[in-house]
Amino acid sequence: MAKHLLDSGPMIELPDFSPLRVTSTTLAPTRAALDGLDHLLVVAARGDDRSLARLPNGKTLVPLLARATKNGDDFATSRAANARATGLTVGTFGAKPGYAALTWAAKAVRECLRDKPRALGVALAGLDDSATRVAAESLVAAASAAAFALPEFKSRSPAPRPPRLTSLRLFAPHSSFELAGLRAQAFGNNVARWFTALPPNVLTIAGYRRAIETLAKPRGIACRFFGERQLDKLGAGAFLAVARGNATRDAGIPHLRYRPPGSAPARLALVGKGVIFDTGGTNLKTFTNMLDMHTDMQGSAVALGTLLALAELKVPFGIDAWLAITENRLAANAYKSQDLITAIDGTTIQVIHTDAEGRMVLADTLALAAREKPALIIDYATLTGTCVMALTERYSGAFSNRVAANPLLLEVGAASGERVWPFPMDDDYDELLKSDVADVKQCSAESAGDHILGARFLSRFVPQSIPWIHLDLSAGQHKGGLAHVPTEITGFGVRLTVELLTRATTGVDELARRLGA
Repeated sequence: MAKHLLDSGPMIELPDFSPLRVTSTTLAPTRAALDGLDHLLVVAARGDDRSLARLPNGKTLVPLLARATKNGDDFATSRAANARATGLTVGTFGAKPGYAALTWAAKAVRECLRDKPRALGVALAGLDDSATRVAAESLVAAASAAAFALPEFKSRSPAPRPPRLTSLRLFAPHSSFELAGLRAQAFGNNVARWFTALPPNVLTIAGYRRAIETLAKPRGIACRFFGERQLDKLGAGAFLAVARGNATRDAGIPHLRYRPPGSAPARLALVGKGVIFDTGGTNLKTFTNMLDMHTDMQGSAVALGTLLALAELKVPFGIDAWLAITENRLAANAYKSQDLITAIDGTTIQVIHTDAEGRMVLADTLALAAREKPALIIDYATLTGTCVMALTERYSGAFSNRVAANPLLLEVGAASGERVWPFPMDDDYDELLKSDVADVKQCSAESAGDHILGARFLSRFVPQSIPWIHLDLSAGQHKGGLAHVPTEITGFGVRLTVELLTRATTGVDELARRLGA
């Protein structure tokens, strides 16, 4: 990435978010096809030596795989006896669909990338149709994530940069799968991860807004920006309380509108927390808790990536995205504990802790989104540390004002590999948010169950008539990557939502009906 980005204010140079070209064929690989590859991954059915032996270099691969299996290794490597000395990796597949298959695929791709290939082939031999589809789709997801580089700003590299994977060729006889959906999911996930990884002095509020508009415009997505002045006129006191301590007066809520031809007003609203740096405000965070707070805008990046992925798929329903973009800084005029704040819908809020800023900015943003009367609202936020304590960073928390959402979210989370766990949303939790001076406390002074209380607080700003799902992104970061994603920043939520709206259901209207709209 160009160094000038660090010195040029709001200009952000966007990368190619889909650098991997994926093609497929139902033909088995030939020796000529092998000559066009830097590396070939061969995935065989367990115990099916016959199918493996029919492939180029198959007689070498059979004993190689047998030796690896005997030694307890998942994969074995060798080289083809061709002019290109094509690298060979062989392994078996038997993982369950979802997280296990994606984790297996990440390991397989990582094994192949040791050879630093630009052109990678995948041959699936002897698997039944179902296993072929699961293995192929998992490998495409893993390769797409691995081929995309997160931003770097090094002035010089200690060694020449190794070539990156640029093409993937699937040899999958007797099976078909939908590459368009996989490409769209990878595109959206790459968008979410890339923006989340940017340093806070690069991803400024103004720079983020401009980058969003740059991505949206060529895709026919309209942009409108609610700046601080307009939000003040609307009475968005909860959002503006958090923005008050910022050094610049450019915080606001971008409203993105995707409308396919002939579509009615938006049926789906995506809402994202976009706190581009969170100091904790007056209740200042400690050093270790503040260190990675440039990632506190991941919810907005996931909402943006999801919108772009669905637009790439040209889904037939309208979508709005509302991104709450600000900082939460310490300043003389920053909001403070025991402030009385009035939200955009007239709700009065007693501030308890200024580091509970996410629910403040989301309150007004959810209320704005609800005014458009969508059939469904989904919001994404790195909202609470207690959700991480409850689930670790392997699952994200799910909350809804519809009990019927819980089994569906569990099912789609398991199928997509982005696993979620639903939490209770009983009314009596509101007793812990009762205030003597306002309609509601922002949070409890105690930390226990804050992920549940945060969701209960947010539910006040969504009419009960609108089905709503809140995802607390405890799995937004995971050391060593998660499932098919190799980076610590996972972009969790894009794949889950796309699967929810394109595979688990026929679209937002069916989903809303299933949730009891």
